[in-house]
Amino acid sequence: MVSPVPPVPKDFSQLSLAETVELLAARQLPPVEQWHPERTGDSAMEIRADGSWYHEGGRINRPAMVRLFSTILRREPDGSHALVTPAEKLGIAVEDMPFRAVEIKSEGDGAARKLVFRLDTDDLVIAGADHPLSFGNDAENPDPRLHVRGAIGNGLEARIDRALYYEIVEMALAEGMERPAIWSNGMCFPLVDA
Repeated sequence: MVSPVPPVPKDFSQLSLAETVELLAARQLPPVEQWHPERTGDSAMEIRADGSWYHEGGRINRPAMVRLFSTILRREPDGSHALVTPAEKLGIAVEDMPFRAVEIKSEGDGAARKLVFRLDTDDLVIAGADHPLSFGNDAENPDPRLHVRGAIGNGLEARIDRALYYEIVEMALAEGMERPAIWSNGMCFPLVDA
């Protein structure tokens, strides 16, 4: 049985890093990577590029329902997405990325910095080795994203909203490194991938 998701306080910016870590520790996601049900199908659901969820063409307006579905979301080896339970696996269309990073909190400077992102599902993610940031290899057309869960390189990712990307750029430029990069949780992420 999965524990209920602890709610994120409305004023995310007031959370300390210790409070964020406590919220993360209290969250337990279902082990969807371990489930391989025989019954498969299509969910008639889609996640649009703006992060909104739809079922049979109608928008799902209940945030609690979206949060619940997001806990059983998995990316398949072929790059498709599915909602997975022990009993069935149902395909879901994802226009861009299944999550959006909508708020950021930074604590510390340089190599001691920690960046915590709040996703549109109210999940909290601390960027670092298990949750790397990437920005693409074209400075003129950045592709800012955050790994959320699953296998790195083929897991679920969040699109970092443009305003947050600009905040990250400002923080990186303030660090004054020769090649602009941002640190989080002991990892350094260049703003342009090599």
